[in-house]
Amino acid sequence: MLPWFQDRFPLYLAPMAGVTDQIFRTLCKEQGADVMVTEFVSAEGIFRKNARTIEYLEFTPAERPLGVQLFGADPDHLGEAARRVRDWVGPDFLDLNFGCPVNKVVSRNGGSALLKDLPLLERVARSVVQAAAPCPVTAKIRIGWSRDAVNALETAKILEDAGIQALAVHGRTKDQAYGGEADWEVIGEVAQSVRIPVIGNGDIKTAHDAARRKCETPVAGLMIGRAAMSSPWIFHEIKSYFATGQLPPPPTLAAQWELVRRHCALAIEARGAERPAIHSLRARLMAYAHGMPGAKTLRSRFAVMESLTQLDEIIAASLAEV
Repeated sequence: MLPWFQDRFPLYLAPMAGVTDQIFRTLCKEQGADVMVTEFVSAEGIFRKNARTIEYLEFTPAERPLGVQLFGADPDHLGEAARRVRDWVGPDFLDLNFGCPVNKVVSRNGGSALLKDLPLLERVARSVVQAAAPCPVTAKIRIGWSRDAVNALETAKILEDAGIQALAVHGRTKDQAYGGEADWEVIGEVAQSVRIPVIGNGDIKTAHDAARRKCETPVAGLMIGRAAMSSPWIFHEIKSYFATGQLPPPPTLAAQWELVRRHCALAIEARGAERPAIHSLRARLMAYAHGMPGAKTLRSRFAVMESLTQLDEIIAASLAEV
C-alpha cells in the first residue's frame, strides 16, 4: 500500500488545469492537504521539454508526497514519458488522467475519452506501470462516459489488474462535466469492488460533506477540487472536524486577504513581472471572492486590477467595510 494511506485518511488536492500550480499547491499544503498532484502534462510536452512543461513539473520537497499527472492515448509514448518524468524530477508517484471532460483533451483521445475504449485504457495503464517502475502509478477516472454508459466498476478492475496502486473516482460522467450531482453510490461500489485504495471526488464543499462521505462510503481518502479554489482552508477545517467533531472558527476576513495577497506576491516573484502575473491570476482572484462580503464588487475590481498596489487598495476598502 502507498505509504500515505497507512493509518491515515489522506486529503488530496485535485489536479486542476490552470489552478494547481506550485504556488497554489504550497498554499493548500500549508492548510493541511496531504497529497498533491500536478496539472496534467502531455507526453509530447515532456518529449519537447518546452518551458510550460518544465514549469508544470517543478515542485518543492515540502509538497511531497506529490504525483505528476500524465494524459494521452499512445501507450508507448506515455510509457516513455513516464520513464523520463521518473528520472527527471523523481515524483512520489505518477498519475494517469482518464477523467478530464474538456473537449480539447477528449478530441485528442485523452482524458475521459478512454472510458469509451477500455482495451486502449488497459494498454496505456500497463505500459506506464511497466515503464515507470519502481515509481508507483495511480489513476483518476469518472464513473463513465454518460448515464447510459456508467462503467466505473469494470474500469476500476481493469486498472487494478494492470498494476495501478490507487484510484481516484470523480462521481460524474463525462457528459455531466461539472454540472449536476456527483454519484457517491457508484463511488462506494467501486471502493468495495477493488483491493486498491479508492479516493472519492465530487461535491466535497464543507467539512460536513467530507465527514458524511468518510462515514457512509468505504473510500480510503477524499479529493477536493473546486471548493479549494475559493477556500484553501477547507483542508484545515476538515482535519479539525475529523479530529474533534467540531468546526474550527472560520478564518477572519483579514486572514483570507493575507492568503490572497501572498498568492499574488509569490506569483509576481515567480513570473518576474507584476502586470502579467496579476493578469494570469484574475480567474483565481474571482474564485477567492466567492463568499467574501461584496463579492460582486470585488470581481469587477479584480477584472481590471493590474498591480499589487491596487490589490492593497481593494483589501483596505474591504476590511474597512467590516
